[in-house]
Amino acid sequence: MAEPEARLAELDAVFSALAHRARRQILMTLHFRGGSMAAGDIAGRFAHAWPTTTRHLKVLEEAGLVTVERKGLTRLYRLEPKNLEVVTGWMKWLKSAKG
Repeated sequence: MAEPEARLAELDAVFSALAHRARRQILMTLHFRGGSMAAGDIAGRFAHAWPTTTRHLKVLEEAGLVTVERKGLTRLYRLEPKNLEVVTGWMKWLKSAKG
């Protein structure tokens, strides 16, 4: 994939992940809880069924907004705020566009 197409795909993945309220709430929870939490702790903070929470976490992981580390039976999710720079970069580009 050419660089512009890859960047657009990355931007689409991030915006798609951020489009759902529950995923934004998960990111905020991670942020306010120090940047990392076990999957079970994340799920315990929401009224969703476990499979729904894991699907949301998978979307966030695929968009690069969280990383996951397995420690035994526990999955530790870590916030990756640097990957939000895709959004801020796009917003700066759009703001600087002359029209």
